[in-house]
Amino acid sequence: FTLPRYTIRNCARMSTLLRSYRAVLRTHALLQPCAHQCRRSAFTLPKDTTLNALIWVGVGMTGVTSFLVYKSATSPKHSVGMSGHRVQQYSSSGAVHPEAQTEVLMVGKTTSSTKSPPPATLPATSTTDSPPVAAPTTETSPAEAPPIETPPTPEVPQTVVEPTPDQVPRLPEHVPYVLIGAGTASFAAAKAILEKDPAAKILIVGDEDFTPYSRPPLSKQLWFNEDHETARQLKYKAAWAEGKVVDVFYKMDFCDPNELASKTGGGVAVLKGKKAVSLDPAQKKVTLDNGVSISYGKLLLATGGTPRNLSLFTTAPDQAKARTSVFRNIPDYLALDDLVGKVDSIVVVGGGFLGSELAVALASRGRSRGLKVTQVFPEDGNLGLILPTTLCKWTTAKVRKEGVEVFPNTLLKGVTLEEEKVKLITQDDQEITADHVVVAVGLSPNTSLAESAHLETDAILGGYLVNSELQACSDVWAAGDVACFYDPQLGRRRVEHHDHAFVSGGLAGRNMAGDHEPFKHQSMFWSDIGKEVGFEATGLIDSRLPTVSLFAKMGEETALPTEDFSKGVVFYLSEDHRRRVVGVLTWNIFGKMDLAREIIAEKKTEADIGQLASKFEIQ
Repeated sequence: FTLPRYTIRNCARMSTLLRSYRAVLRTHALLQPCAHQCRRSAFTLPKDTTLNALIWVGVGMTGVTSFLVYKSATSPKHSVGMSGHRVQQYSSSGAVHPEAQTEVLMVGKTTSSTKSPPPATLPATSTTDSPPVAAPTTETSPAEAPPIETPPTPEVPQTVVEPTPDQVPRLPEHVPYVLIGAGTASFAAAKAILEKDPAAKILIVGDEDFTPYSRPPLSKQLWFNEDHETARQLKYKAAWAEGKVVDVFYKMDFCDPNELASKTGGGVAVLKGKKAVSLDPAQKKVTLDNGVSISYGKLLLATGGTPRNLSLFTTAPDQAKARTSVFRNIPDYLALDDLVGKVDSIVVVGGGFLGSELAVALASRGRSRGLKVTQVFPEDGNLGLILPTTLCKWTTAKVRKEGVEVFPNTLLKGVTLEEEKVKLITQDDQEITADHVVVAVGLSPNTSLAESAHLETDAILGGYLVNSELQACSDVWAAGDVACFYDPQLGRRRVEHHDHAFVSGGLAGRNMAGDHEPFKHQSMFWSDIGKEVGFEATGLIDSRLPTVSLFAKMGEETALPTEDFSKGVVFYLSEDHRRRVVGVLTWNIFGKMDLAREIIAEKKTEADIGQLASKFEIQ
């Protein structure tokens, strides 16, 4: 039988409380003889004021110690990446945060049917062709300036056996389910397929040297892990799993790709470091970059995206390129983490989710050694593409409070190298110098298989065009960043967020296994930027849309101070005459995404907002 989530949570809390109470009793038992001795001394010795004061201080410490032990066990645990406030609000609402689902999958026990391999050493450079960041320049960089060396990356434990180096894997000629891409979408699809078809044989093909892992911690939790060595091992305290230490890798019973064909029953294998270069849906074959072709029954395209770069940087001198990077994967995180301990200044180009999260994370990690972090972007403020203008400017003030020097409304027109530092030149001829530059300006969906497969892509949104069931053509589906899907509620869309990868991957997997389920669950996204900015959103979130914002009064019962937007809700409206609510963003209010989805599904309008406000408990 199963218990409701709140029952399980309360049982866990009671267990914690009982452990705390036992600790209090043990503390009391240890200190009680001392207290009795102190009291006897107080009655037998002369009434010396100083002595009696010392006696009562000792007795008081007993009570204080007991109270602190109790408080430590019963207070909400603060874990890296999520405030106790957010976890507490989700617990009280009964909602489930996508990060909680992810951490369960990373905590889960691995029972691989193959012998665990020794830890794999990461390559010294990124496994993807991520271009550096740069701006055009007419100056020549000094030839004598040595580039900042990319540090050797540490060993990271893996859960999949890799074939012998330089050996062509003995892959089966036919696999019922082939998933191209080894990210969250493919992992969710494999999980969904096995739930419907436990005997399914699945091959995941990824061009990285890792099994599927969760990307959000690379720009969130790992940077705030106080144990730096643990963070270098890609581990952090799971906020939703009672503070357990987890790594970023999803846990599943992966088998060796060479053993997939001979397995009795179902199995999931991951072929690492291989890229699909052509797809023939008519022959139902996919060809890898090592020349091996595999026939399939059903195929998923979940190839993710490549970090965009600016032409300014791609055409820069080599010495400047060596001091620029993009950010997407594990090697990118490890290389940037190492640089934080070696350089004095870093510039982050981009004011969106990744750019803002990285800027705050770098400032936090490098604060103790005086690292200077600068952020440059063309919008009015941080997250200017999704937040109303006033709110994004308020957010920028909070980012500055975290120690980041922010340059909004700033375009770059040149880059050069001067005295071993990258010099960025703005359109108004300001100069910004740094030891290293990180570009975070979005993704380009990886749709290189479209030409060989004769698949249609969206000229405006990008990605493979799929229907509401995420099907691109017969026996081919797409999910995650590369799926340009039809949303029955909000129209044609393409979404680049973790929860969407998980939701769409699961939907594609179920449909590959025989379902015909349309897309109907609105995925959400979230971000934490510093100590005072945390938000969640679902639907169409675009600053170009009309918005209605409601915020709590944080002082006297007068007009809301325009400089304080600590807690509230933003409703995004359609641009037609109906003014329908098409997106909802909650600002420092958590656990309300199910309510937001209901509002979108029920096609509430601007006229309904007054009645809806009370449901978000803004005050």
